[in-house]
Amino acid sequence: MSSSPSYIEELFGLKGKTALLTGATRGIGARLALALSKAGADIILIQRNDTNTKTKDEIISNGGKAEIVICDLSSSEQVSKLIPHITEELNKNLDIVVNCGGIQKRHPVENFPDSDWQEVLQVNLNTVFTITRDAGKHMLKSRGGVSGEDVPQGGVDGNPRGRGKIINISSLVAYQGGLNVVAYAAAKHGVQGIIKSFSNGWASKGVCVNGIAPGYIATDMNEALIADPVRSRQILERIPAARWGTPSDFEGAIVFLASKASDYVSGETLVVDGGWMAR
Repeated sequence: MSSSPSYIEELFGLKGKTALLTGATRGIGARLALALSKAGADIILIQRNDTNTKTKDEIISNGGKAEIVICDLSSSEQVSKLIPHITEELNKNLDIVVNCGGIQKRHPVENFPDSDWQEVLQVNLNTVFTITRDAGKHMLKSRGGVSGEDVPQGGVDGNPRGRGKIINISSLVAYQGGLNVVAYAAAKHGVQGIIKSFSNGWASKGVCVNGIAPGYIATDMNEALIADPVRSRQILERIPAARWGTPSDFEGAIVFLASKASDYVSGETLVVDGGWMAR
């Protein structure tokens, strides 16, 4: 018996949902935004400025809806105002939030500068915490209340908007130490704690918090590794899939975690690495 379109749509369709993403101007983040749009979601792109409209333009050209909201993720002041601005001033009801924005700084650990440590932790950890907290609080209000006392009839899964979904992008270095990326590794270990801790607080109240941990992906962030013939060869030799990943490898993972199909999944991180961690 073949699967009917209505069954797939019921499980994975995102029509009527609004998704907010950071870090979606290029690479994995851009592909995540496009995938969520193709599944039916309206997209809010958080960007440092609006000079890069490539992702927005591609979504709109494919028949989707997208808009850009300006916020510098390295500014704690701007980040603290982001979700209130979107939900109160712009009157948006968020269903899906994807924290994909991140930066990378590489130095031998004995020479890692304080300034780079602080910058990486701000963008890759502090901002993830603030957006997760504020977006989740907003979601709770529309899915049963922060106290959990006003859960709608039928429980949290009886809410007409469905469960809120927060997906934080982690990394293989959340499980390993990496090389010359101590700040990035520390931040991604922290993201794992954020995923689990917020899930413990919210899974019973209508909000699922999960993560995706990319393996070695051919994006701008890994240009230095790809350009190093020795390190690049060593990495490729260890990947069971025998290739570096591409941003398109994340489309299924993000739609699954953003959709009804993952309603009983919370506090987990889906590793997309071509089998690296199993090696």
